[in-house]
This record gives sequence, C-alpha cells and structure tokens, in this order.
Amino acid sequence: MTKATKIRAKIKNNLIDFRMLMHHEMESGLRKDETSGEVIPAWFIQEFTINLNGEKVISGYLGPTISKNPYLRCKMQGQAGDSIIVKWIDNKGQNREDVAIVKA
Repeated sequence: MTKATKIRAKIKNNLIDFRMLMHHEMESGLRKDETSGEVIPAWFIQEFTINLNGEKVISGYLGPTISKNPYLRCKMQGQAGDSIIVKWIDNKGQNREDVAIVKA
C-alpha cells in the first residue's frame, strides 16, 4: 500500500480550492532494470474519483504516461466543513481511499 493521498481543500473566493497529491510510483512498462536488463512491469493508477459530501464531483482515468506521484488541482462549489473523499485504483488492483475536511 502506498502513502496517504495528500489533500488540501480550503475555501477561497467562495469556492473550494482543492489540491491532491497521489503517492504512486507510476511505472510505464517501458523501462528496463539497470542491473538485470528486464522490463519493469507497468504499474499505474487507472481510475480515480473525488466525492464531495458523498456525491461524485470528478472522476477520471489515468494511464502509464502520467508521471510519478500525480498532482491535481481544481475548484468546486462547497463550504467549510464539507467532506471530500478521494478514491483510486491501479492496474494491479491496489486501491486507496482518503478523506479530508474543507477548511475555512
């Protein structure tokens, strides 16, 4: 399992300024191990969702071309105290779910 998704959600100009950093190695499947010469298998986040107070507000698909530790920033309507849940699953079936509360 990877480290927790780093989430920052703060009210700014009447909108939630949302930022997240998903900790994941994101291997493309094209690199070779320097010592053995064998191809390093692909390992990447396939799908993620962002829920605000239990309602899906953003979902997306990633792939092997995305860099290590993907970062996403967006703005959405909400208020201080709202609950944000971030979920993702990778191509090996590992998944992660993290929760944050919107700050004033």
